[in-house]
Amino acid sequence: MAIHRREFLKAGAALVASAAAQQGGIAFAATDPRQAADDVLQRGVDTGDVPGVIAMATTPGGTIYEGAFGKRSLDQDTPMSLDTVVWIASMTKALTGTAAMQMVEQGKFSLDEPAARIVPQLDETRVLTGWDGDKPVLRAPKRPITLRHLLTHTAGFAYELWNQDVQRYQKVMDLPGIGSCKNDALKMPLMFDPGERWEYGINIDFAGKMVEAVSGQKLGDYLRDNLFAPLGMDSSGFHITPDMRSRLARVHQRSATDGTLAPIDFEMTQEPEFEMGGGGLYSTAGDYLKFVRMMLNGGKGNGNQVLKPETVALMSKNAMGSTKVAMLKTAIPPLTNDAEFFPGMPKNWGLTFMINEHPAPTGRTAGSLAWAGLANTYYWIDQHKGVAGVYMTQVLPFADEKSLPLYYAFEKSVYQSIG
Repeated sequence: MAIHRREFLKAGAALVASAAAQQGGIAFAATDPRQAADDVLQRGVDTGDVPGVIAMATTPGGTIYEGAFGKRSLDQDTPMSLDTVVWIASMTKALTGTAAMQMVEQGKFSLDEPAARIVPQLDETRVLTGWDGDKPVLRAPKRPITLRHLLTHTAGFAYELWNQDVQRYQKVMDLPGIGSCKNDALKMPLMFDPGERWEYGINIDFAGKMVEAVSGQKLGDYLRDNLFAPLGMDSSGFHITPDMRSRLARVHQRSATDGTLAPIDFEMTQEPEFEMGGGGLYSTAGDYLKFVRMMLNGGKGNGNQVLKPETVALMSKNAMGSTKVAMLKTAIPPLTNDAEFFPGMPKNWGLTFMINEHPAPTGRTAGSLAWAGLANTYYWIDQHKGVAGVYMTQVLPFADEKSLPLYYAFEKSVYQSIG
């Protein structure tokens, strides 16, 4: 079953023509750009690749595609809808990074000063160099951690999902996992000295702590006041309100033995000790589309300038020099597969975004921004061609063998419809 609005807002052709003028010539081909995406996503549901999916695409001028297919849960008949709420996991990072960059704009802190000035806990962090039996061997880092390190995942922190030393340290030191949203989960060592390489980890949670320390607000309250409300994102938050819960999709687990999907009982804690800036938000595709459209429009959305154009430009370029993004090698297979976008293509990192250095096979321009969430939610932002998209399912493990290719197929269908 498909529930979608086949429209280009009020005057689709005029809207896209306007976007073309703004973006140096982007225009839609004569074929209906919505039908190809509809077909791709409906087929993904019909073949059982995903239980349900919501996908949207936008130009700077407005939404050009939106579709919802399948069910919110395989054990219910409630269909996916455009306003379905999902756990966006690490898609939270770009929102937290935006909040941090608002603080940079205001001079509250800077990219390259020691972040411990704002969050003193970072001054206590040590580098794990090995093990003496079950005792971790630690030393002081060679240089202080900065916000730039945190936003580019070069500070030295890692995740237990992709690093067995993190798991071992948690066990030996009796520390909870990051998904607990307990403050003790952040008492982790570095896997290497700040600035020496890229490794995906709990970095953005500390960026969120920096925002809280300076603003005097909980992260969710700050995001609501300074990002969500200005952009009109009214179904996004760490706390699932009753209205959001009435539209919530369930997370599904793919069996490692036969590939079947089944709904599971999963929900981010609703009483966190800290609001996890690296992965705790719930949202909708429509809300997130407003965010990616803001990044296409130089920081402006819903009539409000939430970032300066020069800040958007800074966030959108390589911020870690010659360092490259590496494959995420799974350490917990039920939760994540080995993960690398466009294997073999060099990728760097901006200020909370992955950046592909060459054109992608989907049609994405070199220099575009993208990332994802653990339950197979994805987005991309192509500022050169003036198109961005959001794709949301609720499936584990990450980089799912069926959902990730479906996302690529959706993205490709959008590009094939523009010329």
